[in-house]
Amino acid sequence: MPIVVDIDVMLAKRKMSVGELADRVGITPANLAVLKNGRAKAVRFSTLAALCEVLECQPGDLLRWEAEDEA
Repeated sequence: MPIVVDIDVMLAKRKMSVGELADRVGITPANLAVLKNGRAKAVRFSTLAALCEVLECQPGDLLRWEAEDEA
């Protein structure tokens, strides 16, 4: 998928665990793991906003686009 999720990078920068982030954002650790591992098909803007608020970052710090390799 050409959209890459960098939540793990921001977690490391903020020295925060997945469980702590999930609690502070108000989503389950399982749902956060799905998003973090790039398996989510969609993300609500309210969830993205909450992630940005807790991590003190911009949406572009969490999501980026990469071209797919043509085989």
